[in-house]
Amino acid sequence: MTMKVLLIAIVVIVAMGLLFYYSIASSVRYRVEVCVAYNGRTSCRTARADTQDHALHSAQSNACALIASGVTETMGCERSTPTSVKWLDNK
Repeated sequence: MTMKVLLIAIVVIVAMGLLFYYSIASSVRYRVEVCVAYNGRTSCRTARADTQDHALHSAQSNACALIASGVTETMGCERSTPTSVKWLDNK
């Protein structure tokens, strides 16, 4: 492979990566911190998403992943009411 082809390949890969990052970053409009208490354990997690519902669900799922074990506990935790929900600036 010549140096020119390698340089073109690197430029194309970097450009695609920047385009991918921009497309994802520009669609993220909501950021939330959710705290969950389940079976005597507590966890707080932050998530970003394109809708409020997606952000809320992602943050709660992430928090539950740390304090619940097994499918049954995880489902119960994800269905529980969060102890706190704080909407944050999207930075």
